[in-house]
Amino acid sequence: MLELRPNCECCDKDLPPDSTEAYICSYECTFCRGCVEQQLSNVCPNCGGGFSPRPIRPVKEYREGVGLQHHPASTVRVHTAYSAAELSEFSASIKAIEPSQR
Repeated sequence: MLELRPNCECCDKDLPPDSTEAYICSYECTFCRGCVEQQLSNVCPNCGGGFSPRPIRPVKEYREGVGLQHHPASTVRVHTAYSAAELSEFSASIKAIEPSQR
């Protein structure tokens, strides 16, 4: 089950569970659309993969036992361990390779 992390790991922007600005890689590294497009060039700085929009978990319980009330979003904020220069250098080194080919 997705953690639905509460923030962008790069700029620390709040990304609530219903945010359409949240993007994740296959490891659930979470970044905002601005950082993905402008700083990271669709390259996850942690794994090198690409990003997809994070799904939105329904607030309402449409099926018994599922929904945000039963599976709340994480409250643990995560931050990248890399500097802005390291992020830019890493992204630049592999951004020309399509995510499906990395």
